[in-house]
Amino acid sequence: MNISILGCGWLGLPLASKLVEDGHTIKGSTTSQEKIETLRKKGITPYLINLQPELEGDSEIFSDFFDSDLLFLNVPPGRRRKNVIEFHTRQVECIIEQLQESPITSVIFASSTSVYPKKGGVMVENDAKAGQATRDSGEALIKAEQMLQNQVHFDTTIIRFGGLYGYDRNPANYLAGKKDVSGGNAPVNLIHQDDCINILSAIIENDIRGEVFNAVSDGHPPKNQYYKIIAEQAGVEPPSFLPDTGKNYKVISNRKLKKALDYQFVYPNPLDVVSAISE
Repeated sequence: MNISILGCGWLGLPLASKLVEDGHTIKGSTTSQEKIETLRKKGITPYLINLQPELEGDSEIFSDFFDSDLLFLNVPPGRRRKNVIEFHTRQVECIIEQLQESPITSVIFASSTSVYPKKGGVMVENDAKAGQATRDSGEALIKAEQMLQNQVHFDTTIIRFGGLYGYDRNPANYLAGKKDVSGGNAPVNLIHQDDCINILSAIIENDIRGEVFNAVSDGHPPKNQYYKIIAEQAGVEPPSFLPDTGKNYKVISNRKLKKALDYQFVYPNPLDVVSAISE
């Protein structure tokens, strides 16, 4: 299959490498000229593409990049951008314009569990509603999801990833040394890079279209337990947490994904990585 990956970063690049190994022809985009050679050495045809929010560059380059069977769209909204909803909406509009003129019939969109509301309980895929997301970046993603799913020229499958970790991305660094952190009893909703890659590969290989999946590990240890353990393992100062009697916390369900893909997680619990290192 000819597959284009828009966004060969922390997630897109290892996915591209895996798909090359599986025999697919991969086109990958980057915003960095320095990364062009890195992609080429991995057997990926590289493209320098920027969305600011318009596509910047040669229209012929865009036409060539989108000349594929499938697109993995991995362009997250910037959480710190003031106009994140408007900016990300225009980014997705520009991509849709290219897709409408391309032979691509299948899109996989990397979304996030930030689309879910702040209320507690177990969150399933139908619980995401416009106007109720945790933050503006989540609202931007809900709007992007809807825009993509409403298209008739291609099918879109949405993957809502939990917090991403693994290899050079260690969650211990996020809260290291912080004092009086709130929500200590809140469960974490995370997923390891290896599981992300395996799930995306399975969706591609099984040609799953038009679905929405939560991609989060089985285990949800509380923050005050998880961050203390991983900080000690990483050799950094653990955070301290405020007393917490809260119970109205959010757990993201992965049941639909596991059933549809018959998927078993490499790291069912985020603490499994710590156990593997300790052993």
